[in-house]
Amino acid sequence: MSDRGLHVAIIMDGNGRWATAQRLSRHAGHREGARALRRVVEAAPDQGIDVLTVYAFSADNWRRPREEVAWLMRLFRAHLRSERTACIENGLRVSVIGRRDRIPRSLRREIELTERLTARGARLHLRVAMDYSSRGTILRAARHPAAALVENRESFERILALVDHGTPPPPVDLLIRTGGEQRLSDFLLWECAYAELFFSLVMWPDFGPDHLAKAIEEYRHRERRFGGLTAMPTHAGAA
Repeated sequence: MSDRGLHVAIIMDGNGRWATAQRLSRHAGHREGARALRRVVEAAPDQGIDVLTVYAFSADNWRRPREEVAWLMRLFRAHLRSERTACIENGLRVSVIGRRDRIPRSLRREIELTERLTARGARLHLRVAMDYSSRGTILRAARHPAAALVENRESFERILALVDHGTPPPPVDLLIRTGGEQRLSDFLLWECAYAELFFSLVMWPDFGPDHLAKAIEEYRHRERRFGGLTAMPTHAGAA
């Protein structure tokens, strides 16, 4: 059994539906979602989490109205700027995975600066998936020139990380999806091969440290066999 901390992945779903229920704009829902992320990030290390990967913007999200997408890109940029100092002070390493050729240049600069300034953070590694598609990542990795030299799973995982501007993460232990939906939505399909899944009815803006603790508590009570068998009990008198 590894003594590493947990790798938890979160599909942060429900911002828009939360806003509609509150009779607020979708923008307000996304702002509250950013606040929820801050709360969860602050709580994560004390819950035994070493790596936290969150789904911020999928490759399919480009289909949303242009005005909403532009606003989200501005929100991401502002959030990186406002949280960067706190990340450095609290030992938080920030990485952004996914494509970068389609996002605004000003946002790419903020990402690169944040990654550089937080690179030594050792308390928690926050990985933000932006313009991300797991199937797209696997396809780009398979087409990479280095794929011809792949000898094992670990070497292919290095290419997966390379095409997504990251480093190979540990496998996902627990995947949480908020908002009531029960699907993976093209998120970390390779990394979640043996992940435990936890689906919450709570909309992401309302999700907090207590909900995170509940998910992890349930995870710790599950039996993980990774394709093996549970040890069979010995019965007295058995031949």
